Amino acid sequence: MMGKSISILFIALRLFLGGMMLYGGVQKFQKPLPDPIRVVEKAQKFTAAEKKGTLQKILYISGAKQTGYFWQVLGICELVFGLLLLLQGTGFVGAVFLLPITLHIFLFHLFLERDAVGELLQTGALFVINILLILREKKKWKHLLWVRPI
Repeated sequence: MMGKSISILFIALRLFLGGMMLYGGVQKFQKPLPDPIRVVEKAQKFTAAEKKGTLQKILYISGAKQTGYFWQVLGICELVFGLLLLLQGTGFVGAVFLLPITLHIFLFHLFLERDAVGELLQTGALFVINILLILREKKKWKHLLWVRPI
């Protein structure tokens, strides 16, 4: 009974993380990319010392969008890897590919939005869920780390 409950829990975690990544990926394509002039105008409103954190977030996100590719690539990765998580046979691969993305999202909130505790907890939970999904399948990858002598 306990084993079945754990399996159901991990299915729910996989579906939750996959759904969140699909949502995040779709959001990357919802708004048109901002014009560089508008980004500069927006950033100039936050040049006071007490607004440094807001300025950093604006410049970071806007910079990713201004590359012309990074924001879209991130969105596509979130969509594809989230979909891999949602599909039964590819969940492990999706979890492995998503690990650097969930780490990045968590670190963004840790360093640039430390005061938004709710978002920090949410993104930390997504990262922990991602790690748990990978650890659950350690039989599939532990041989890559521990080499037996010949």
